Amino acid sequence: MIQFYFLSILLNGLSGYVLITDSDDGDAGLDTGFRLSFKNETCRLILGILTIVIGFLKILSVVQGDVPVIGDLIPALAGFLAGFALVFEYYRSRSTLEPEHTEKIETLLVHNKKWIGLLALVAAGLHFLFPSVLFL
Repeated sequence: MIQFYFLSILLNGLSGYVLITDSDDGDAGLDTGFRLSFKNETCRLILGILTIVIGFLKILSVVQGDVPVIGDLIPALAGFLAGFALVFEYYRSRSTLEPEHTEKIETLLVHNKKWIGLLALVAAGLHFLFPSVLFL
């Protein structure tokens, strides 16, 4: 469906943007406008959940003339990964569990979040520019 195609591009792009521009350095001069709303933990959680859901629905729904499942594999996987990174950050900030229990997940999702964000942005851009290419 075209709606899921559009939502996949939009949410992958937003999730990638949020993951790339997230900084722990405290850049006070850059915290205005659009970036300020994505500093809110609840907004990031909702964005992560929506990205995961649309990534799942993107695998199930097919645009006319596209190959089922394989046709949108990279944008769907990028959505899963970016969404899980955002949801895990929220979980980690609220959890009382000690970090050694989630060490492997944290290494994958938190330490590499800028790369995950770049992957989501590239997948969104390529998905937008080349709609009928296999895997995109």
